[in-house]
Amino acid sequence: MNWITENKIPLGSWMENFVDWLTYSAAGFFDAISISLEWLILTSTDIFLWFPPFVPMALTAAIAWLLHRSVPLVIFVVAALLLILNLGYWQEMVETFVLVLAATALSIIIGIPIGIMAAHRPWMYTILRPILDLMQTIPTFVYLIPTLVLFGLGVVPGLISTIIFAIAAPIRLTYLGISRVPEDLIEAGKAFGATPMKLLWKVELPAAMPNIMAGITQCIMLSLSMVVIAALVGADGLGKPVIRALNTVNISQGFEAGLAIVLVAIILDRICKKPGAKEEG
Repeated sequence: MNWITENKIPLGSWMENFVDWLTYSAAGFFDAISISLEWLILTSTDIFLWFPPFVPMALTAAIAWLLHRSVPLVIFVVAALLLILNLGYWQEMVETFVLVLAATALSIIIGIPIGIMAAHRPWMYTILRPILDLMQTIPTFVYLIPTLVLFGLGVVPGLISTIIFAIAAPIRLTYLGISRVPEDLIEAGKAFGATPMKLLWKVELPAAMPNIMAGITQCIMLSLSMVVIAALVGADGLGKPVIRALNTVNISQGFEAGLAIVLVAIILDRICKKPGAKEEG
């Protein structure tokens, strides 16, 4: 059996050579993506930070009220944001929010059309399934390395890594929703002379919307879970004080930054939850 270990397949070397080839042959392309995404993130962050903190607080509370008509939820949102401001993590919270918002938006823009195409072409999902499994199961530190090499240190490799980690959710749940549209609805739409595009917009998407919205909510949560990992490659946000506290064994800072992340996660989860949905216990 020694011949198996002695004749190692150089998978790691092949991947390294591939990344080196990309870095050499498409450096301008990756630089353009890096500059554009970095400008988008930093500009959005500056716009949010330009407003006094109470303006985003009021806007978030208003969105929570319009979506859920819940006084306890509005009180919790305001109290949580006030606590984050009091702890001194308002800027980091805004940076995290912008990163999550950008990652979620790009994941939705890319993932939902792919899920729709996969639902209409079973062979496509057969190819996508192992790729999605790999994206969700491979340790995040592994694909931080090539993104860091291709895009350099900063917020962009954190954003790209977050998208890779989170995009599987909207693809899978969009595919699930479209593929499970009742056949009776499809036949009724065809009977009324609906074109494939009208069938998609008038029948399939409305019927699949609960699954699609679940995929978007899951995408937001997965993006938020990457903030600490993204800080390892230079992304700003609440991950930085967590990493700093870990390096200095600062329990106080670690607890406060971790609490801020938890509060942001709860706020996003409660606001994005389907209005009127009950907790399952």
